[in-house]
Amino acid sequence: MKSELMSVIDQIGREKGIEKEKVLAALESALLTAAKKRFGQGDNIQVDIDTDTGEISIVSKKTISENVVDAKTEISLEEARKIDDEAEMGDEIGSLIDMDDFGRIAAQAAKQVICQKVREAEWESIEREFSKKEGELVHGVILGQERRNYLVDIGKTEALLPVQEQIPREAHRRGDRVRALLLEVRRTPKDVQVILSRAHPHFVVKLFGLEVPEISEKIVEIKGVVREPGDRTKISVASRDKAVDPVGACVGVKGSRVQAIVRELRGEKIDIIPWTEDPRVFIGEALNPASIEKVGIDEQKKSALVVVADSQLSLAIGKNGQNVRLAAKLTGWKIDIISSTEYEKEKLERDQEIKTALAEETANMAEDTSVGEGNVQQPAEEAIGESKLETTEEPVPEDSPSSVKDLHESS
Repeated sequence: MKSELMSVIDQIGREKGIEKEKVLAALESALLTAAKKRFGQGDNIQVDIDTDTGEISIVSKKTISENVVDAKTEISLEEARKIDDEAEMGDEIGSLIDMDDFGRIAAQAAKQVICQKVREAEWESIEREFSKKEGELVHGVILGQERRNYLVDIGKTEALLPVQEQIPREAHRRGDRVRALLLEVRRTPKDVQVILSRAHPHFVVKLFGLEVPEISEKIVEIKGVVREPGDRTKISVASRDKAVDPVGACVGVKGSRVQAIVRELRGEKIDIIPWTEDPRVFIGEALNPASIEKVGIDEQKKSALVVVADSQLSLAIGKNGQNVRLAAKLTGWKIDIISSTEYEKEKLERDQEIKTALAEETANMAEDTSVGEGNVQQPAEEAIGESKLETTEEPVPEDSPSSVKDLHESS
């Protein structure tokens, strides 16, 4: 019987991933609770379990007293000497309690305490193990769905794939194998919840780390990633080795590497963008797959004006503004896009405004000069006519300034 108890304790420890010492501590606590429930709430009860033999001893310690007031904590000298012949007044003596005397209620209390303590130890073990894996990929099997949230078996525990962390329009059935990002280990008063995600941008980063050896070897570095799950992801990459093309490494031979990730994401589009320190070039690349003609930036406002061909305007903006929205998140710049026709029209309007301003300024200068000479009075109409003639002789700037500073063609 004793060896059987230790075998059960060892089995519980293996199945639940709990240390043997914690199971023994839970058992001691349960027996102590049951003993106090049956024999009193004093601190005079002590439980010991021999870890080698599994022998359990429950001892009730009592003080030898001449006048016994509380039989639960005190014992007469006569009764004490029946246990120990050398007992003296004032000594503390222990008497064994038979576990058969616990009764049904005390046994139920012990069972509840054991179960609770084992659960708590199991939660601590799960929290300790899976907290180290936060931000890593895990594999699991779909157990079922509860309120649109999937329950996933990931080994020692069941994880939760909430609806907000699922890829839109993606469905799983019981028994399907699934791969996800371990997003968070959350401790609650009732249990420990392991939260998974397939919608988080870092999920794509981890998938690229699996498929692209250059990333795991830290030759290629992922600089940034933005995502609208189920639709499109933009990821910027850079190489620490000039001989390695970061985009080519991520795409793979005939697109084999990136296609494996696209299949995992159920057809989600992925734009792989070479990272550069030049914001003009980076913004132009971030608007892929659209072709860019010019990019102008205002560094103080951190805003950019992008000019594209008329045929590329809708592609650059994307469906419901998705492409430009993701590009703005990836680069950290506010991006405005206009067509080349609109840009030329605004440019002509600015040129006309400049010509008008120059004409007015020349007329004012001529008028001020005639007033300053004093002796020579010219008619106003003649002075204006001369100023107009002078204005037409001055060269007109070929390019008018853009509404955004430093407008240049995108490389």
